[in-house]
Amino acid sequence: MHLNGLRAVEAVARTGSLQAAADELGVSASAVSQQVNRTEKQIGRALFRRTSRGLVPTDAGIAFFARLSAGFRELDAAVGRVREASADTLVVSVAPAFATKWLVPRLRFHFDRHPDVLVRVDATGRLVDLAGSDVDVAIRMGDGHWPGVDAELLLPQQVFVVAAAAKAERIRTVDDLARETSIDDDSSRMVTWERWFEAAGIEPVRPLQGARLNDPLLCIDTVIAGQGITLAWQLICADALADGRLAAPLPIKADLGFGFYVCTAAGERPSRKVRDFIAWIREEMVETARLHARLPAT
Repeated sequence: MHLNGLRAVEAVARTGSLQAAADELGVSASAVSQQVNRTEKQIGRALFRRTSRGLVPTDAGIAFFARLSAGFRELDAAVGRVREASADTLVVSVAPAFATKWLVPRLRFHFDRHPDVLVRVDATGRLVDLAGSDVDVAIRMGDGHWPGVDAELLLPQQVFVVAAAAKAERIRTVDDLARETSIDDDSSRMVTWERWFEAAGIEPVRPLQGARLNDPLLCIDTVIAGQGITLAWQLICADALADGRLAAPLPIKADLGFGFYVCTAAGERPSRKVRDFIAWIREEMVETARLHARLPAT
């Protein structure tokens, strides 16, 4: 049985007229009358008596309407609960490395500012369809060009050499890199030694080849464990640099043309919770950039 027909029957019984029901449902009175007639045929019983004063519920109709109204109240309550939960939940799509190394450790500050908003992190390496999913906002690393999104640059990233503190002490010049073991991220074509040397404008040297991993997080953790050096950028190693687990031994930072962008569905005005989140994350990234300002530029 069609839900629209049941809704029309319930509205007529509750409001007392076809026109009042039509106004409530946003359709014409004749459309409501057709829905009522169709529903009565499907049930096989008359739910209203047609009188000069309009439609009057039959005895069978009165009992039916009571249950129907209760059912629609339950449906409305269920929809309301879902909408309320959705309004209070912010779904953020981010890469696992960014989530683990930067976003998640700072989410408590967002909660302090917006305690009524629950942030749910969707950590994935794939590009989520922002228009066709429950994701409200995405943070992506790249050049800012992705189909179907409006992208705003949050913080450009510069790439530099990192090592565990003890290992960093013996790296004084670029030539010293030739004696160190390189831990490389095979999942990224944006960050390579070749691109780094070219962007920095210095003569390349070849570090010793070490482990090749498929995740920048694994590279960072391997370097923290003292097993080599790697190329990193501000946000992925911010906390490890701040607490001394990592050091940047060379005064060279190179711009490889990428940054972190906040992305929303193209052409849509972000909701208040999204605008608040974007404002908050801008501030946090500015603070991260300030902490790294002590790293000298190329």
